[in-house]
Amino acid sequence: MTAGRDPTAGVAVAPTGGLALLEAEPSHDDPAWLTGARRSASDWVHAHGFPTRKDEDWRYTRLEPILAVPFERASLGPSLRRAPMAINGLGAGLGGARLVFVNGRFAPEFSRVEELPTGVRVTNLASVLAEGDERLESIFSRTFAPFHHAFAALNTALSDDGAFVSLPAGAAVEAPIELVFFSETDGAPLVSNPRSVVLAGPGSQATIVETHTGLPGEVYCTNAVTEVIVEAGANVAHYQVQDEADSAFHLALLDVRQDRESHFSSHVFALGSHIARHEVRVYLEGEGADVSLGGLYMPRGDQHHDNPVLVEHAAPRGTSRQLYKGVVDEHGHGVFNGHIVVRRDAFGTDAGQTNKNLLLSDDAEIDTRPRLEILTDDVKCAHGAAVGRLDEDALFYLRSRGVPEQMARGILTYAFAREMVDLIPFEPLRARVEELVADRLATSSNERAR
Repeated sequence: MTAGRDPTAGVAVAPTGGLALLEAEPSHDDPAWLTGARRSASDWVHAHGFPTRKDEDWRYTRLEPILAVPFERASLGPSLRRAPMAINGLGAGLGGARLVFVNGRFAPEFSRVEELPTGVRVTNLASVLAEGDERLESIFSRTFAPFHHAFAALNTALSDDGAFVSLPAGAAVEAPIELVFFSETDGAPLVSNPRSVVLAGPGSQATIVETHTGLPGEVYCTNAVTEVIVEAGANVAHYQVQDEADSAFHLALLDVRQDRESHFSSHVFALGSHIARHEVRVYLEGEGADVSLGGLYMPRGDQHHDNPVLVEHAAPRGTSRQLYKGVVDEHGHGVFNGHIVVRRDAFGTDAGQTNKNLLLSDDAEIDTRPRLEILTDDVKCAHGAAVGRLDEDALFYLRSRGVPEQMARGILTYAFAREMVDLIPFEPLRARVEELVADRLATSSNERAR
């Protein structure tokens, strides 16, 4: 379903400069298998190039504005004078551990790790790789073999650091574990490639909160990968707040594997970035695994937010739910590209997929494509999508009771978005997201009133 301009117009081959010219810097701290993985990933990028709109999963997203920028590899340099104030602006945190990364590299001076249950480890990935943790070799090689697109390969080739969270069997971390990724360019366009790994042992429980942000007006690109392995009976909740500068670019991949009777949930709140792609891939490989995915994307101006979601049911009696909402204003472009695959052995699957979109201007655009691919019997699957404007009856009701038109529109729009915010159980995080969403809607409302 498409509302707006023709998404297939002007299909072109993506350029090969910019990001493709970046090379990994040799490191004596890397184990041999990682050096080989980086080399293979770099070779893959050069051999296959970047996606174009001829690629099915990229047909709605123009990458030329990203690939045309002469990005340099980001580093944690001495010129980060504004980072402390901006990071402190996020507040006191969510009551638990907080790891901060500046330009993709761990910044211990901004981080803190509170007392954690026995055996729980929350640290930066580079330090774990330097220790030679054998679990990481199988994770890196299994998840991206072969690479499904160049940005995942580029992350493997160029990632310097990221978060590492390891939960032993039965461990429960009550307070959210907060991961903050901050970008500051000091004038030159920079790209960072944070790579994070979450290992949830059998019966463990934790909440992970990712925040991606940067300084307004700066040009940078965040190419992030987060890998989550949820073992039998474990329960992991994941939240991502994407509040990058509107002049920046954001490419994120969340790759999840679930064992039997495990539970995973993830919700993304996409506000910033000129072009943003929030990709989610979940593989339910254990019987009775359960996943719930949600997202709220709010592009305006000339922003573009793409949400490709793939859930593969590979084992019996799995359950999956998806609810994504888009609020699109001005010349903004929102995309939902959801795909549920039920494999032959996945009998008893219960899968649902819903996408709802609200267009606030005549120039706003939505492309929504919910898909089911069912290869077995005895399943319960459904999907649906809707694109529309504010309810005229509800608008008339508010206006008839003396509410000014602009305020009435704001009330109805906020009510539409609020459903996703209310899914956050932690009050400090819910309040933070609620404020971001309300400020964004208020700014859009003020622009329309001029």
